[in-house]
Amino acid sequence: MLPNLPDSSFSATRPPPQSYLQGYSNVLPRGNVPQLPIDSRFPAPGPNKQSPFPAFPAIAAVQPPFLAHQGQVPPPPVGAPFGFNSREAPHYPNAGPPIGGTLQGLIEDFQSLSVASVPGSLDPGVDPKSLPRPLDVDDEPTSVLETYPLNCHPRFFRLTTHAIPSSQSLLARWHLPLGAVVHPLAEAPDGEEVPIVNFGPAGIIRCRRCRTYVNPYVTFTDAGRKWRCNLCALLNDVPGEYFCPLDASGRRSDVDHRPELSKGSVEFVAPTEYMVRPPMPPLYFFLIDVSAPAVRSGLLEVVAKTIKSCLDELPGFPRTQIGFLTFDSTLHFYIYPSSLAQPQMMVVADVDDIFLPLPDDLLVNLSDSRSVVDAFLDSLPSMFQENTNVESAFGPALKAAFMVMSQLGGKLLVFQSTLPSLGVGRLRLRGDELRVYGTDKEHTLRIPEDPFYKQMAADFTKNQIAVDIHAFSDKYSDIASLGSLAKYTGGQVYHYPSFQAPIHYEKLRHDLSRDLTRETAWEAVMRIRCGKGVRFTTYHGNFMLRSTDLLALPAADCDKAFAMQFSLEETLMTTQTVYFQVALLYTSSSGERRIRVHTAAAPVVTDLGEMYRRADTGAIISLLSRLGQF
Repeated sequence: MLPNLPDSSFSATRPPPQSYLQGYSNVLPRGNVPQLPIDSRFPAPGPNKQSPFPAFPAIAAVQPPFLAHQGQVPPPPVGAPFGFNSREAPHYPNAGPPIGGTLQGLIEDFQSLSVASVPGSLDPGVDPKSLPRPLDVDDEPTSVLETYPLNCHPRFFRLTTHAIPSSQSLLARWHLPLGAVVHPLAEAPDGEEVPIVNFGPAGIIRCRRCRTYVNPYVTFTDAGRKWRCNLCALLNDVPGEYFCPLDASGRRSDVDHRPELSKGSVEFVAPTEYMVRPPMPPLYFFLIDVSAPAVRSGLLEVVAKTIKSCLDELPGFPRTQIGFLTFDSTLHFYIYPSSLAQPQMMVVADVDDIFLPLPDDLLVNLSDSRSVVDAFLDSLPSMFQENTNVESAFGPALKAAFMVMSQLGGKLLVFQSTLPSLGVGRLRLRGDELRVYGTDKEHTLRIPEDPFYKQMAADFTKNQIAVDIHAFSDKYSDIASLGSLAKYTGGQVYHYPSFQAPIHYEKLRHDLSRDLTRETAWEAVMRIRCGKGVRFTTYHGNFMLRSTDLLALPAADCDKAFAMQFSLEETLMTTQTVYFQVALLYTSSSGERRIRVHTAAAPVVTDLGEMYRRADTGAIISLLSRLGQF
């Protein structure tokens, strides 16, 4: 926006500021207009200087031809960009030097300009004062619940605007992403637990066409014997075990006693047909770099102490399983028989031909072998204290961990301190390629170098293994390549550049403790459904897209959120309300198969101002930040 200059900006005895003139010259029209140097347009006053402008009592202010309303050129319409007339592009075949004028006239011309049609600016009909302001960290847009009290809490599901545009033309004027942010396992507001529903022999009630779960927005007809799906409008039969008569207003008389009909968020206990295998136990496998850089930085001591302090709080007791593998240029496996006081180490030196020694003993039940695991963690820092090996066989170690975990799945926690240098998956030091910085090739440094890690991530996902990367290198780490393991398995990347235990101890301890002790959903899949007229097109987050709309999440927790973009399928919407439903099928740490369902509704509007007034700034920023990562 151009400045509103006061009358005192220019004096009668000196030329206008050079910086102002330089910016003003950038908007002068091209064509046959003479492009005079700044100095020649505004010569310094002096007895021997001949000015190209007419003499005025005071300094002459510049008035470019496209602002000279006195000539034959019509003024630009309101809303036209600088230097452009929407009726006809300006052309000045005989234009001479800029015409002089008063400073007040120049100010009035600037004030009359409008930038409403500049891409990204607000529509002229939108009052900026009515737009929502960014919220404090702990606040949430709960005003949505006042209009739609049956919606799930915004902590679980938030739209970038809680007003769906009624047409493609209205969406084109929105200029912001249209989408949603889903936080399926977020901690419930005010400590309220998501209600658990068990349908028993009746089975879970779902639409037979679109597979929507029964929710507060479905309607019952035919004296309660049928129910209409709110997403696809199909009439479904009500099972005999679920039947309840309707009252005078057409509502079931047991609505207040059925959470699935009165709450926007519920959790269904899944029957056996929702299982492809028995529910897996919580499994944690630690892959730890023990090369010389890791020992020098103090990494081993911090990791060992933190893991030991969290063993009592690992979810799933007494079913939890645990295992360890350390590596430098060789791989070190450990077995923890409860009959021994110390674990036994077995070394595999051939990193090109990996095999598992005693494969049935590399994972143990934590409650059975707790004393042996404690002894191992106590001795781990001193075990490699004199290690001078600087090589890293990370790729072979990754394959070995996959072989150990493939039967059960679980969470793999990687602690990587040295760039992989041996065996499959070795990486080169791309960070020193200074010649590509500042060029159009710089983006290649953020592209995974070796497809090995993406392929391993696909294999991990198929076997329900999530990977968390803790990177500690004091040099180049190639997070772009290593991060693929977390990106496609529902994991997370923790980066500690130039890690030193005295400095980063608290941060690592906090991050690792949180990672180990938070409640986790295992072998999960998630799908989001929407009503007629809209369609989800793009998904953002750490997951593997198993089909067009099914997100595979080997592990998920209360800190994981996902973003989606959707578009309108129709030129003109025919419905008054659009419904959304998120369903997460997972195994709890207690071994129970469950389905967490969140349902929400949003109105269809015809006013752009209403879209902005109902915008959710937090959801918009979250979605935009994810768009910037890809």
